[in-house]
Amino acid sequence: MTKSVLKNLAIIMDGNGRWAQQRGLSRTKGHEQGAEIIRDVTHYCAKHPTIETVTFYAFSTENWKRPTLEVDFLMRLLDKYLQKELATYQENNVRFLAIGDIGAFSKKLQERIHLTQEATRNNTDLTHILALNYGGRAEIVHAVNSLIREGKREVTETEISQALQTPYSDIDLLIRTSGEERVSNYLLWQISYAELYFTQTLWPDFTTQELDEIITDFEQRTRRFGGLA
Repeated sequence: MTKSVLKNLAIIMDGNGRWAQQRGLSRTKGHEQGAEIIRDVTHYCAKHPTIETVTFYAFSTENWKRPTLEVDFLMRLLDKYLQKELATYQENNVRFLAIGDIGAFSKKLQERIHLTQEATRNNTDLTHILALNYGGRAEIVHAVNSLIREGKREVTETEISQALQTPYSDIDLLIRTSGEERVSNYLLWQISYAELYFTQTLWPDFTTQELDEIITDFEQRTRRFGGLA
């Protein structure tokens, strides 16, 4: 049996708050630890022989409903993370890309995002994507409206795929941590034929060893894409 090949990986990082609460810590401590796991997983993916992109669901359009203090902390954490990781991206030949509506962020954070994207645009070993102020439905609507503005009266699946923000049309494997089993408005177009994997592990406890085991499981799956084996 031919192995399934993993090129495009997507991750819903869930469980930061519960991880912190279980330890009597503030939710912000969970987010800080979660950022460390993003770094570990990105390093793993950069060295993996087949993975081309890894996309993390970092901040959804619904996350603005969280307490203001927590949202403000997440914005500062993102700015700090990108500032710190730029050298690591360059050392590991990793391209950084943000998807979503970052126009809602502060000017300072927008500049940090643009600077990091521009500085790493020619790196080729891995594309590391953060979905920021992102919603899958909003992305599809934006893609269709952009085609309408171009004068399209009818659109094809290929045209919509090309108008999306992601540099790929399809996700191969979607992982969600913390035991929740839903996709939460994430990459709705791109996961139409993705393999799904739900783990009970809270994101701050997630390891590259577990990721390796999940990928091994994925490689043994037979992907039919609506056809027969």
